[in-house]
Amino acid sequence: MKREILLTGLIPAGIIASTVCSAQEHKDESFEKYGQEFKGKIAESYEDSKEWWPTSPKPPAGTPNVMIILLDDTGFGHLNCFGGLIDTPNIDRLAANGLRYNNFHTTALCSPSRASIMAGRNHHRIGLGSHSLTAMGFPGYNAFPPESGKSVAKHLQKAGFVNYAIGKWDHTPLYEVSESGPFDRWPSGEGFDHYYGFMAADADNYRSLVWRDHYPMEDWEGRPGYHYSATMADEAIRNITSHVSVSPDKPFMMFWAPVAMHSPHQAPPEYIEKYKGKFDMGWDEARKIIHKRQLEMGIIPKGTKLTKRTNEIPAWKDLKPEEQKLYARQMEVFAAMLTHVDEQIGRMLAMLERTGTLDNTIIFVTSDNGSSGEGGLAGTFNETYVLNGRQTSFEANMKHYEGWGGQETYPHFHAGWALAGNTPFQYFKQIVHRGGIQDALVIHWPAGIKAKGEIRQQYHHIIDIAPTILDVTGVPFLKEIDGHEQMELDGVSMAYSFDTPDAPTNHPEQYFELFGNRAIYKDGWKAVTIHAGRMPWDVNVTAPFDSDIWELYNIEEDFSEANNLAEKYPEKLEELKNRWDELAWENNVYPLYDDMLMRIAKQQDNLFGDRKEFVYYNPGARRIAEKASAPVKGRSHTIETTLELTGREEGVIVACGGFTGGYTLFIKDNRVFYDYNYYNGLYYTVESPPVGKGKVDIKFDFIETGGVTKGLPGGRGELFINGKKVGEVEMPDMHISTFSLSETFDVGIDAGTPVSDKYTVKNHFPFTGELNKVIFTLTE
Repeated sequence: MKREILLTGLIPAGIIASTVCSAQEHKDESFEKYGQEFKGKIAESYEDSKEWWPTSPKPPAGTPNVMIILLDDTGFGHLNCFGGLIDTPNIDRLAANGLRYNNFHTTALCSPSRASIMAGRNHHRIGLGSHSLTAMGFPGYNAFPPESGKSVAKHLQKAGFVNYAIGKWDHTPLYEVSESGPFDRWPSGEGFDHYYGFMAADADNYRSLVWRDHYPMEDWEGRPGYHYSATMADEAIRNITSHVSVSPDKPFMMFWAPVAMHSPHQAPPEYIEKYKGKFDMGWDEARKIIHKRQLEMGIIPKGTKLTKRTNEIPAWKDLKPEEQKLYARQMEVFAAMLTHVDEQIGRMLAMLERTGTLDNTIIFVTSDNGSSGEGGLAGTFNETYVLNGRQTSFEANMKHYEGWGGQETYPHFHAGWALAGNTPFQYFKQIVHRGGIQDALVIHWPAGIKAKGEIRQQYHHIIDIAPTILDVTGVPFLKEIDGHEQMELDGVSMAYSFDTPDAPTNHPEQYFELFGNRAIYKDGWKAVTIHAGRMPWDVNVTAPFDSDIWELYNIEEDFSEANNLAEKYPEKLEELKNRWDELAWENNVYPLYDDMLMRIAKQQDNLFGDRKEFVYYNPGARRIAEKASAPVKGRSHTIETTLELTGREEGVIVACGGFTGGYTLFIKDNRVFYDYNYYNGLYYTVESPPVGKGKVDIKFDFIETGGVTKGLPGGRGELFINGKKVGEVEMPDMHISTFSLSETFDVGIDAGTPVSDKYTVKNHFPFTGELNKVIFTLTE
């Protein structure tokens, strides 16, 4: 679906001249003579010569700055200004002085939405048809945004903007996330001059593994009270105050993307205390209250129905008192985190105000998808359960009731609260009903928008943000960037709607596809299906795509998708399904493939092939993404190293993962330990007797035999010192997929949180002796 955008405003000749280099310029006499453009005069004497200085591109005075605040997993009904029950006074302030869009849509998942908001193109057209972790070797799914689809930041950078990215950037393939790059798909390759953030799906807010440009950091160390959202605001304030001090005549773009509200839901204790008892009414009553508020505010059309509770979600009244207590606590922590991140937004707004840049900075606040039901039907104190297709028991969760949201948990709330956050819609993130794809959007730009506090109802999509930015800044869309012809944008500018509330939408058609869930919106009608009826907490459900049941809604009359018209209008449904198929072929959506575990396995095969040996050298083999490290899960393997010991050495030899799960090989008290952390509570440990001094050959041998639980890996671990077996441990069930979305593989230290409870995180328990290399060998 290709669209052309109309760029309003004057485009200064200087920008065009500086960004579009013609063949004629290359033939200029000065270029032939000096190897560069020169419009002055050179004579033998200075008096007869004329100076001429090259200039950098610079947009005209009055060009607005740009700030995108992209929240994570935040539902349509979470923000207070969209009827929610959580205090968000700073976002509310932006809404009161700007516009709220109530018909704005995303892709239903983080990676695709984040790629699309930057590129202004449909996610399959730029290789992000699903999460980068589930990539496939097809153009729509390879997680390689092409050079022909560069981001809006690149266009702005060429025009003279200075660009800053802070926070989440997770659509770079994880095997490219290391100090060796390549960096084409990092923020720096997409037009950002400065980056401070995490290149993963989430991050621990208390012990964050971050990057400053291409350099790994852990700046939480030695900072009591550290929370990543606050540190992100600190960084934004530092960046912009520096910018306006040094380059006040140059506009800036800032992309600010916190962990919030993705798992882990973590907030300072005083914020959690603020919400104590506030959600004891439960998710059913919360949905009713939010729905009523939305109607009263006009954020949803008059007569919009509250959709029925998803079948799998229990009625709040049917829960046991202890269950209600735990689940209310989960929502208290979520609310605390959202209020806390809103406060950080307020700090940034105060900085913009004191530097005189607030009024002429166009600010977009939205989310990447609807609220997440991935916590399942009990929530979880440890997100890793969900990543490996498991549900957390109520008993396991209840043990963490008091510390929920603190440093010893990595939590996600019950799917019932996600449904409440998506009021008035059905379903959740990943699903392409409106609960998964419809998000709040606030646009604030006092210098360019006359209307204040109004609601816009035009249908729009996240691919429309980039064209809007080009439109309002007057920056031209470059047909070629760095020698690569650029694909046309799929999105359209929303600027027409700023001061024309009743204008018809210029985005009347949009397809959706995510994990086999499919939908199409066209001229007020929507056809949609949930593939295999799979809910987000069901990790690997496969079924024929032609057996999926499609639904039909008239969005013009049924804003919340409460009334399925498929049986009443079968011809309309078939018409839309056929159109979806046409758009799917146009946008690289095919082939559809629903076996996520096989997709991950095939990606691993593509990355490693038949390689059996992996050699990692100290100290450079650090901050390697888990998915890019030796693929040992479910496979027999050995870990070996040779050390010269004095008897006083201690520390980590190699570790992968963190306190949510992983493995570590280390020395403590002159003993060698292998410790496997199975979901932060169960450890499989084998240790040696004292190993003494001198040359010591260490070998850990894992023999895969299959887990006790059907479908899970498992086996036996044996520890050898100088060729002699000194211990073994049964490992009945192990991770099938992931230790952590953010923790890394490291030689010589345990970066981030500690894998083992037998050493502390202080200084990452570095190995204090001479460590040359660690060798992994796949032995199956």
